[in-house]
Amino acid sequence: MMSTVPADTEWPQSGVFEGFQPGSRMQIPVPNPKGFYMLRHKLLAATALIAAISFSSTVFAQDDAVVAKVDGVEIHKSDLEMAASSLGPQYQQLPDEQKQAAALSQVIDVKLLAKNATAEGLQNTDDFKKRLAFLQERELHNAYLRKSVFDAVKDEEVKARYEKEIASLPKEEEVHARHILVKTEEEAKDIIKQLDEGKDFIELAKAKSEDSSKSDGGDLGYFTKGRMVPEFEESAFTLEKGAYTKTPVKSQFGFHVIKVEDKREAAPPAFEQVEPQVRQLVMQEKYSALLEKAKAEQKVEITDEALKKAYEDATKEQQQQ
Repeated sequence: MMSTVPADTEWPQSGVFEGFQPGSRMQIPVPNPKGFYMLRHKLLAATALIAAISFSSTVFAQDDAVVAKVDGVEIHKSDLEMAASSLGPQYQQLPDEQKQAAALSQVIDVKLLAKNATAEGLQNTDDFKKRLAFLQERELHNAYLRKSVFDAVKDEEVKARYEKEIASLPKEEEVHARHILVKTEEEAKDIIKQLDEGKDFIELAKAKSEDSSKSDGGDLGYFTKGRMVPEFEESAFTLEKGAYTKTPVKSQFGFHVIKVEDKREAAPPAFEQVEPQVRQLVMQEKYSALLEKAKAEQKVEITDEALKKAYEDATKEQQQQ
């Protein structure tokens, strides 16, 4: 089971290998059962894990100086660092001084109202005790992750996983194509007629195409099979280098005239390009192994039948990925 870790805040989504992303709006990602793309769902799941660990991995200053006081209660640098790590994404782009000021404002506000809450005895309520127990368990969970997952991953493991999963993949054929997209078949036929008469494909694309790639002369860059809609892909991979379609290609977007600029064998991405994502995958699997071991050693009982079924269904779905 590939379990994911809940994060406390909204985290930026890590990209899954930019070189394999669609290059134009007319491209629709479709399932690709081969090679490198089999890893994508695992890497997306791993993103949540690295986010949670990163959130809980604040390194406190050795010189934990007092920076402020609220009614005599000291606020230390470490308090600001914890608060800064929990600020929303919009604050993370601020200069350090402004971010520290925002963190200080948060800590002061918390201490002011926390003292009032204590005076009213809210710390003795059942709701507060439940929340406190949950937070304590979550922080223990995160501390264990740092020790047993984040700090436990060795560079050699990451490189070995890359060699096994990615570097060993066979090369795939890759096509560099341009296209001109129009609404009607008649328009597409007219463009083909102009190409037959010697007109330049790039100039026609800039003048006639309705796709977002028109400013680049219809350039879609290189792509492998499975990255385009089927009708487009079939024509593109059938054409020889330098050739263009002699009849319009119809798709859900309209009618295409396609030209193949080049064909080549695409090698898997270099280790440096995908190392962060592969590292996340290794961490995700370590985390899953820890959970499975813990479940084998401890008894989990779900007494709500509807919730139990939903949990089991979700578990099966994750295991099948």
